[in-house]
Amino acid sequence: MDCTCCISPKRRRLLGTMAALAGGFASGLPNASARANATVKGKSIDIHAHYYPESYCELVGSDGDKFGGKFTCDASTFSFQTPAGGLGPLPLKFIRIDERLADMDASGVDVQALSLSVPMAYWADRAFNAKLATTWNTAASAVHVQHPTRFVVLATLPMLNAHDAIDELERASELPGVSGVYMGTNINNRDLDDPLFEPVFARIEQLDLPVFLHPQQTVGGARLTDFYLSNLLGNPFDTAIAGSHLILGGVMDRHPRLNVTLPHAGGALPILMGRIDAGWNVRPETRRLAQKPSSYLRRFNYDTVSHSGPVLDFLIKNIGIDRLVLGSDYCFDMGYEQPVTFLDRLELPPEQKNLILGGNAAQLLKI
Repeated sequence: MDCTCCISPKRRRLLGTMAALAGGFASGLPNASARANATVKGKSIDIHAHYYPESYCELVGSDGDKFGGKFTCDASTFSFQTPAGGLGPLPLKFIRIDERLADMDASGVDVQALSLSVPMAYWADRAFNAKLATTWNTAASAVHVQHPTRFVVLATLPMLNAHDAIDELERASELPGVSGVYMGTNINNRDLDDPLFEPVFARIEQLDLPVFLHPQQTVGGARLTDFYLSNLLGNPFDTAIAGSHLILGGVMDRHPRLNVTLPHAGGALPILMGRIDAGWNVRPETRRLAQKPSSYLRRFNYDTVSHSGPVLDFLIKNIGIDRLVLGSDYCFDMGYEQPVTFLDRLELPPEQKNLILGGNAAQLLKI
């Protein structure tokens, strides 16, 4: 689907290849020397930044039409609609890399980890979901090749078919700039401890790639329709549900080297962990774990998109500053225009602030 009103001219394919960037590290305490080296670089790394490539937009609006996908745009905005939900109108700087770079410079962000938000690759048939993921990953990698010091890639996978997801994982992990995997807090309303996803998590763990989650098709239904509660409450609740399934469903036990980052500062999960621990003490449904649920909190990383300094202070005190990574939710209205200066309210010493700004993410993403 051509959309000359909003898309810049086709990018030229660049020749050459680069070694794949593999991210992630085993759970446990951080390596002090590695973190010190990362901090010395002083780069700010935004791990929660969304991107919609031209080729992906065109695909949703053309071949995706028979599955209920639509893509429209005008001189300044674009919109999506799919059976899994819609977005928009959104600003065109989601698509235009030059405008994105200008925003990054203005906000003090040196590097963005590009990711696909709703609609992800979970809403059509098997072949088209795979094509969506391949198209997005290839296009995002091309942006890294054009700007290797400014962007890395969190690959998307067609998670509704494990064979296809692993095939695309193998292919995408060799693309320039791919440093991790991005997926929904649920996959077309399947929770992440569903046996369907077990072989995918196993291969991700083998490749030592970090996983980053983002809410989609959130809980609440019609009760969250008003007041934008589908986002204000639905997103943090869905993150808490995803984290709980990863813990209580045994995914984190079965994959001890799996490294997962929760969006929106972990959503409701950290603040409710005392209640979940209480349930573990008295409810047989939760007793498949050898350790209490709160002991798994350090298995996760947490972005800074909390909109609350006290929430980040709580995470630092109760989980650890080495588990916080910078995020902006670029460029949604519920994100940060100034993710770097937001950290000023924490009153941290420079070395600790630098860990959140980029040191922790550099370790996580191997950059």
